[in-house]
Amino acid sequence: MSRTVVVGGGVIGLACAYALRKQGEEVTVVDAAEPGAGCSKGNAGWIVPTLAEPLPTPGLTWISMLWLLRRDSPLHIDPRAVLGLAPWLWTFWRHCNADDFRSGRRAWEIVATNVMESFDALAADGVTLEMHRAGLLFVFLRESAMRAMLHEAGDGPAPHGTEPRIFTGNELREFEPSVSDAVTAGMWIEQERHVRPETLCGGLAQWLTAHGVEIRAGGAVTGGHLDGRTLRAVRTTHGDVAGDRFLIAAGARSGLVSEAIAGVPLPIQAGKGYSITVPASKSRYRRPLYLEEARLAVTPFEGGYRFAGTMELSGINERLVSDRISAIRQSAQRYLTLSAGEMTGIEWVGMRPLAPDGLPVMGPIPGRPNVFVATGHGMLGVTTALTTARLMADLIVRGSTSVSLSALDPGRFASR
Repeated sequence: MSRTVVVGGGVIGLACAYALRKQGEEVTVVDAAEPGAGCSKGNAGWIVPTLAEPLPTPGLTWISMLWLLRRDSPLHIDPRAVLGLAPWLWTFWRHCNADDFRSGRRAWEIVATNVMESFDALAADGVTLEMHRAGLLFVFLRESAMRAMLHEAGDGPAPHGTEPRIFTGNELREFEPSVSDAVTAGMWIEQERHVRPETLCGGLAQWLTAHGVEIRAGGAVTGGHLDGRTLRAVRTTHGDVAGDRFLIAAGARSGLVSEAIAGVPLPIQAGKGYSITVPASKSRYRRPLYLEEARLAVTPFEGGYRFAGTMELSGINERLVSDRISAIRQSAQRYLTLSAGEMTGIEWVGMRPLAPDGLPVMGPIPGRPNVFVATGHGMLGVTTALTTARLMADLIVRGSTSVSLSALDPGRFASR
């Protein structure tokens, strides 16, 4: 029986380890921290295949240049990091056009299909997690912003079988009493779900341990042992970990890990997101909210709620910038009837993994036949973790997948 070493204990790595073990593979998970301690810990936890699309969008080039000047904007690019980010940003901005956006949407469909069925199967398999079926309510300060979103979606069939329900005025406030009078319109997508991401990672880790998967936490990966083109082991601060095949699922650090263990860098950057988790005996929000113009998520959980959002490009780091937290508070107070005290809680920052074309990076590392990667899922890691895991397990164990992964192939960066 062969062994796959999964480098990375976030939601993608744990889900891949789960899918590999389900196919009979021996699996070892290696991470410098405890399972789920990174970007998977403090995010909004949304399961939203409807939102599966690339981050580079038409027109974002000029918008982002204006946002660059504001530390409280939904997208902030740290001027001090621009020089180091220049090649990545150049590729990103080249993809801010309609043709790449349309093809990017089709590529995201590879991992955004059968998402809900995958979560139902996970729960049926005994993985314990907090999951809710409350839909997703978009709220808008300007009704014109909602109409623009509906126009962008087009007149064809709604994605993933969803048809939004539209609310305005008092009808919206009856549906979700927490919104302020400044909000003029809402759009509810009933089929979407959310989880508390800490419970998803914790439940996966418990299942893996119970089914014979070794989780080695606390040992940072520092290199690899190559035999020609084949990787034989990864080197960690706690010793070597040998395997037959290796899967890099280390989030925003995946490009650095790929270079360290396989000698092949990948252009993965950190899109830093921030959140505030407020403990409460009962959440004042009936369902998850997306404050559209502010690009801010509000998620109710058992025992509290979480405000999450912003996108900061400042390199691979986990520095918490207080201005970004302040921006979340200020934005939320425009949309919601809450006091400053209702936004006091645990402040968090995490690094979402981003490829410059806004697509996941999934497949074999160029020139390394037994090394694979699964990263670049951005803000959709929770949504697409299980579908990504199924495809990667098929590719690693069986050598093929039910759908082509060519659009997501890591080799697409080889000539750049």
